[in-house]
Amino acid sequence: MSYLEYTVKSVPTGPRKILLLNWPLILLLIAVASVGFLMLYSVAGGELRPWAIAQMKRFGLGMGVMIFVAMVPIWFWRNVSAVGYAVALILLIIVELFGAFRMGAQRWIDLGFMQLQPSELAKITVVMFIAAYYDWLPARKTSHPLWVAIPVIFILAPTILVLKQPDLGTAILLLTAGGAVMFLAGVHWAYFAAVITGAVGLVSAVFKSRGTDWQLIKDYQFRRIDTFLDPSSDPLGAGYHITQAKIAMGSGGWAGKGFMQGTQSRLNFLPEKHTDFIFNTLAEEFGFIGAISLLLIYALIILFCLFAALNMKDRFSSLVTLGVAMTFFLFFSVNMAMVMGLAPVVGVPLPLVSYGGSAMLILLIGFGLIQSAHIHRPR
Repeated sequence: MSYLEYTVKSVPTGPRKILLLNWPLILLLIAVASVGFLMLYSVAGGELRPWAIAQMKRFGLGMGVMIFVAMVPIWFWRNVSAVGYAVALILLIIVELFGAFRMGAQRWIDLGFMQLQPSELAKITVVMFIAAYYDWLPARKTSHPLWVAIPVIFILAPTILVLKQPDLGTAILLLTAGGAVMFLAGVHWAYFAAVITGAVGLVSAVFKSRGTDWQLIKDYQFRRIDTFLDPSSDPLGAGYHITQAKIAMGSGGWAGKGFMQGTQSRLNFLPEKHTDFIFNTLAEEFGFIGAISLLLIYALIILFCLFAALNMKDRFSSLVTLGVAMTFFLFFSVNMAMVMGLAPVVGVPLPLVSYGGSAMLILLIGFGLIQSAHIHRPR
């Protein structure tokens, strides 16, 4: 019996698919989202509106989409991955030509009833497409220069478009997640050593370009780097955000000040308390214990994804599972490093906790792919 015949005959049907969902993973996702609801209720002063109730509705919608994606066989998503990538790329081009401006950036398509951010879609479609590429490519060609150059181009195309918006945080996530899938697919380590060397040279060039006609990044991005290196140099200006974020986190101590007792957030000293800096609100109110508890839940989600990938029987399923897990890891690790002053502020939300719809929906679609691979794997 061929692999395809075995796979088709072993596909579960009907209600059995619901039973075969990775329920521990779903419960962990609900736990993280519940932390978000709790913190959004707190920062609104004990009100469900304007943030908590909207976030609950978005999460409910996202869970429904995740279940729908999970019910569809994983080989269907493999076959349409190129279409998804093309759609994301076209939408990014539309943003470049006609995108709506908000807060000095051109990242959205105004659909009237919602603001669509195609860069979020690219985070998942790039992972899917690169995973499908290596599922198609014979293993012996994985490290051949020609076959390495092709996925690099596929990764760089959306990354450059996102970088022009400008959205440095999402560009970093696209590059890193795409590169991680290539590494996991078996591309030789020497290519990555060359990329790291080039990245060091690029960082040097970025600093040398400051104030010249060929400046490589925006002035506000340089200010973020300056703030990262020395927040105290401008505590009431560019360094205000990270200074207040550190005060909030440090004042929480071991057990925190108590639910809805955070002074930095309640008195509006903490900026973007419901989005980028919501982790600092959590640390202020629940202390080190609360912060490390959330981090442990995140770690368990990654662990369940790794266990799921080990049980996959085909290359696409394992690579897309690991790629989504890496994207999720990058989300929370970059956000936490950013709000603790360990990395420059690049506007990456805390996954499933920060207020916002696009990032949450895309992540849940990614977990839907993991569930689809889990349900439809050969047994």
